[in-house]
This record gives sequence, structure tokens and C-alpha cells, in this order.
Amino acid sequence: MSAAFLSSPQPPAPATGQPLARLIVLRRVEVLAQALVLLLAAGWLRIPLEVLPMAAATVALGLFNLYSQWRLGQQRPVSEREYFCQLLPDVAALTLLLYYAGGSANPFVSLFLLPLTIAAATLPARYIWAMAGITLGAYTFLMFYNLPLPAPQGDLARLDELLARASGMATESGEHAGHGGHDGGFALHVLGMWFNFVVSALIVAVFLSRLAATLRERERQLGDARQREQERALRHEQILALGTLAAGAAHKLGTPLSTMAVVLRDLELEHGQTPGLGEDLSLLRQQVDQCKRTLTQVLASAGAARERGGPDQPPALPLPQWLNELLDGWRVLRPRIRVDYQALGDASAPLVRADPSLEQALINLLDNAADASPGGVEVRSYCHTAQPGQGDRADCCVIEFLDRGPGLDPSLGQRLGQPGVSTKDDPTLAGGSGIGLFLTQATLERFGGRLELSNRPATDGPGACCRVTLPLASLTPDTP
Repeated sequence: MSAAFLSSPQPPAPATGQPLARLIVLRRVEVLAQALVLLLAAGWLRIPLEVLPMAAATVALGLFNLYSQWRLGQQRPVSEREYFCQLLPDVAALTLLLYYAGGSANPFVSLFLLPLTIAAATLPARYIWAMAGITLGAYTFLMFYNLPLPAPQGDLARLDELLARASGMATESGEHAGHGGHDGGFALHVLGMWFNFVVSALIVAVFLSRLAATLRERERQLGDARQREQERALRHEQILALGTLAAGAAHKLGTPLSTMAVVLRDLELEHGQTPGLGEDLSLLRQQVDQCKRTLTQVLASAGAARERGGPDQPPALPLPQWLNELLDGWRVLRPRIRVDYQALGDASAPLVRADPSLEQALINLLDNAADASPGGVEVRSYCHTAQPGQGDRADCCVIEFLDRGPGLDPSLGQRLGQPGVSTKDDPTLAGGSGIGLFLTQATLERFGGRLELSNRPATDGPGACCRVTLPLASLTPDTP
């Protein structure tokens, strides 16, 4: 009486331990049912069966189920071949029990269809045909080799007569045709068929209901996967279009910025000593130079990547120093915004040589925080250290940007990070298009990182927290 059902309706099925776990549960029910039937047959019906070998088969199946339980606790996945072999002891136990109980004449012989049905629904074709051959061979063997089922010694005459009359097989003399010489044989056969149908119906109903639920779940997962793939493809197209536009704009802006740099140098030479005006001209020249460096990086990123280890590659710096230099360059563009940086943790600072696109992503987050909090921005960084036995280097780096603005609107929810969705809804300021956050999130995902947006705790006052988590491998240089 073996049965199992799997979470996957399509072959190949058993790739994890979940199908085996369900088979173990059903086998427990099977062992208990076999023990109960054997007890009723030998105790209540007093059928002179070979109790010892039949009980031994049931006990052996129970012991094998304990082994299956142990195997389930192992880390190795359950392969298709192993799951097929898990079904064979059930077929063997059923064959042995039927051998001592009438062979193919026993109404429980149809239970051979259950492991075949399970194999057909969960395993590839080669295992289905193998199970069909095994069960057919067992059925054929029981047709020629078996011990006849002895007649029950208990009194089943009244039940036998009742069932015979209900089926229309009773004769005028009170005997039923074909069973007159077997006291209680007809009743026993009918009861066995009924019990066999009940067990088979329950197993098939549970199996098919689980199978239908699994099909619905699989369709839902496939639909979600297709939707995510479509969204990912659309996002990649948007990023490609934006990158093309950015490269073209950078190329076109190069000449005007060079002209502005020349004019500013002439103005500095002429009015550099004028109080107030000289400082403004110096600031303008610094910002123009910073814009030119940024455009150069954009054009370099759009063209061929810099050769790894080449002379133009910047030196590797400790994380706090790298962030300080990044913030210093940003302060040139936003000199009126105060930035407080704090390196947390006592772990040794990892060396950093980040990609320019990753630096630009962090600058976008700084700009957003500064727009929301003109009074100042806080920046924190720390590293998660590796687990014991995995070395003393950090696994990932966390950089937090905290502002003192009004915080995030809960109504935006998961829409943040999509083009056209922005938190800059203040009518007194220039509205945002959401492109910066969209590109930032895409860049972080490309480097294996993630972006988390949340409001600061109520005890910490108003404002938002933007947390960037990056694998250290995306920040550290290659070691020779």
C-alpha cells in the first residue's frame, strides 16, 4: 500500500527532500494499516495465515522508513534514481504480503497501480516504464506462485448471506452461487474490495488534490518569473537608452565646459584680487573642472573599459579614505551642504578601488539626501565581518546616508526606484524625475548590492535613511 505525492507535477520531479518527506509520512500510514489488517485477520477473523513472515515484511518496511527518515536529514538532494528506489521496498512488501494471502486473487492486488501512478506523475519516462515492468512482473508472479487464502475460522455466515442477497447472488435454498463451499469467503472478498477501494480513493484524492495545488502554485511562480523577466528586460532597455543619451550629452557638453574654463581663468587673472568676486570665480572654476572630470569618466565608461592593472587605474585606498575623497569631490559641487562622515566598527578597513559608475551611484544618493536636507547630511560606513572559519576579511560593506528632511511618503511604497517616481514633490523646488534613483538601484544590483530606503526611528527625529549594502568583492581590487 505505498503512495507518495510530489510538489512538482512535471518530470523530473524529486530534486529536494520534500517528496521523500511526504512518502515517509504515507509509509507510516501504510505500515500501521498493514499491521491493523494483519491483526484483524489473525485475531478477529481467525484466518490461519503465515503471520511470522507477513509480520516480518511489515516490520522491515517500518525499519526502512526509519532509514528514509535518516536519509532525509542529510544535506545531499534526493535524485530521481534514489526516489525511484525508495518506491521499490513498498512494491516488494506488498508482493510478499499478497504471496501469503492468495496472490492475484486477493482484492488488494490492485494496489500495485499506486506506485505506478506515482511514478507516472513524478518521474521521467524511463522510470515509469521500469516501474510498469516491475509491478507487472510482480502481478504475474502472484498469478502462478502464491499460498491460497485460507477460509476464516470465525462465523461470517450472516454477513456472507446479507452481502450475497444484496448482490443478487443468493439462491432459493439460501446459498449463494459460487461460494457455497467457502464459509464467509464471499463476505471476506467483498469487504476486502471495499476496504481496498476506500484506501485507494483516499490516496488518489490526496495525491490529485496536492498535484492540482502544485500545478496552480507552479503556474503562479512561472507567471511571476515571466513578469520579473519582462520588468528586468524593460529596465535594461531604459538603462541602455539613458546611457546612450548620457554619452551623447557628455560629448556635446565637453566643448562648452572647455570654453567656460578658459573664460573663468581669464576672469580670475583679471578680477582674482577683487574681494568676494575672486572667491566666487575660484569656486566656479572648481565646479567646472569637476564637471569636466565627471564627463571624462562618463565617456570612458561608455567606451572601452580601462585595462585592469593599467597605469591609469587609481590606487587602492582604505574604505574611510576612499569615502572621504568621494565626499571631498562632492563638496566642490555642493559647497553649502554640510556632510558629516563617521566610520563605525573596529574591523580593519578594507582596501577599495571602486568602479566610476558605482561612485556616481553613491553621489546620486548624496544629492537626494542634500536636496531633502539642506541643513546637512550624515554618512556612516561599517563592514560585516566574515563568519568564523571564513577568514578575517569583511563580507560586505554598508554605507548609510541620513538626512533631516520630512522623510519618505509611505504611499510611494515599492514604487520608489522606478522612472517617473520621485520623492521631490516640494512645489518650491525643481521636481525630480526619479531617474537618478532608478539608475542608482540598477547600478547597485549590477555589482551585487542592494538599496534600502526607510524613515529614521522616531526617537532619532525626522528624516530618511538610505542604506547601501555592497559585497566587498565589488569594492576591493584584485590581488595579484
